[in-house]
Amino acid sequence: MKQPKRRIGFRAFIYLVTFVVIVYVVVFMNTPYIVYRPGSASEVAPMIQVENADPQEQGTFMMTTVSASYANVALLVMSMFNSYAEIVAKETRLGDRTEQEYAAEQVYYMSSSQSSAVQAAYRAAKVPFEEVTDYLYVFSVPESGNKEQFRPGDRLLTVSGQGVTDAEALAKLLSSHAIGDQVEVTLQRDGRELSEQVKLVEIKDKESSAVRPGLGISIGAVQKVEPQEEGRDISFVDTEVGGPSAGLMFTMEIYNRLTPGDLSKGYRVAGTGTIDAEGQVGPIGGVKHKIVAADREEAEIFFVPVKNYEEAKARADQIGTRMKLVPVSTLDEALNYMKELPVKP
Repeated sequence: MKQPKRRIGFRAFIYLVTFVVIVYVVVFMNTPYIVYRPGSASEVAPMIQVENADPQEQGTFMMTTVSASYANVALLVMSMFNSYAEIVAKETRLGDRTEQEYAAEQVYYMSSSQSSAVQAAYRAAKVPFEEVTDYLYVFSVPESGNKEQFRPGDRLLTVSGQGVTDAEALAKLLSSHAIGDQVEVTLQRDGRELSEQVKLVEIKDKESSAVRPGLGISIGAVQKVEPQEEGRDISFVDTEVGGPSAGLMFTMEIYNRLTPGDLSKGYRVAGTGTIDAEGQVGPIGGVKHKIVAADREEAEIFFVPVKNYEEAKARADQIGTRMKLVPVSTLDEALNYMKELPVKP
């Protein structure tokens, strides 16, 4: 007995709706989790431009990264069967920040890391320099701020037609206005220049509780390092990587190009670690994932901050890598290790 066509059509419609719902849940619906996995081990040489650089470099210095993905259901399930994947609650990474605010913060940390790397390399190579503020960067926009005009990651160029590269100078400029006044602000966003009319809001000093007019944004100053010798300028190309953990490897690459000879000695050298202007190497997160990334790119040496060494060694032993782990707490320790190595045949 044949089923009525209407009944068959209704059943097909139910199947289609069910299929669409399943696809949405599995592929598009967000979960409150992040999945961390081994990222990349990338040569830093193409990321850095050094004026009049020494061209000798038979080996390579590599920065290492962690892949972090906001998990859908499909990724979450697959990660449960991946021994190199780490599932964590999203709030442990974001805290009270939005995803956009966190991403902007990581870009800022990368810029700061590059500035510190240049200073540390200049010091080690005995190149005199000075540090100046380059621009003001928008971290976040509070609920009480101007959310229509600003976004995390904006660069603040001018206010009322005046260039602003210093937070104190900005506060002084705005002090001549009243809360509720409108000022013209020029921004740079995604490489484009924008002009916005911004209403000044009430800003309360945390210590004195004094009230003053402000733009309603959280900002940070991005520093620029300028050599005091001709022909020693250093610049970076834009990368999609954020955070401060590439500082040590940036510094070693810059130092190698500022000084005669080949510090790499022909080896594939990876590593991780923050750096400050004095050359102190600081700990980072996700080192167990970075060990795997470096091993996949056949790194022979891996520089790791002292405080991360035990975790790094545990993962290195687990995967059976032949890579040599070198714990360091200063730039000098890393440089001396490479200087004492024989040239690779």
